[in-house]
Amino acid sequence: MAEDNSYESMLCVKPEVHVYRIPPRASNRGYRAADWKLDEPAWSGRMKITAKGKMAFIKLEDKNTGELFAQAPVEQYPGGVVEAVTDSSRYFVIRIEDGSGRHAFIGLGFADRGDSFDFNVALQDHFKWVKQEGELAKLEASQSAAPKLDLSFKEGQTIKISIGVRMKFSVCWMPNSENHYKHTIPTVKHGGAC
Repeated sequence: MAEDNSYESMLCVKPEVHVYRIPPRASNRGYRAADWKLDEPAWSGRMKITAKGKMAFIKLEDKNTGELFAQAPVEQYPGGVVEAVTDSSRYFVIRIEDGSGRHAFIGLGFADRGDSFDFNVALQDHFKWVKQEGELAKLEASQSAAPKLDLSFKEGQTIKISIGVRMKFSVCWMPNSENHYKHTIPTVKHGGAC
């Protein structure tokens, strides 16, 4: 993977998660949390979901020291890295990697349904953003390839602007000492005497 110089953002932090050893999948029907030893988690600690560029990372850390226990890089969601179990909304199977290409599947559980909901929504929101960024980039690329519309004035071209104030000309006869003469006075359209 190429070096990504974008910043890392925090999507979700849950202070209490449990990790379980899971048996191999028996069939294509999916994993079941009831098959795990839920009263005996293999590890308990803190979970963080971070994002860097288009990638999300599920990080399992020690609550006290912050030491990394395991990490799961997520390229798309839903996908093969995070899978919900078939019998509960609080448990998931995640594919962790050690950075050298080796991987393992572990069970991840939350004590509260609200925490599992937050976990799910944080991943969905991130990959919704990734999809929107991709669509925006495609739109910008297609617009830059299209010919530009030239709305500039050509040499010698003029325009006429009419403003909506109408003037009314009234004619008033003003007496003079010698004779009467006529004045034309522009006035704004309104009633009244000269």
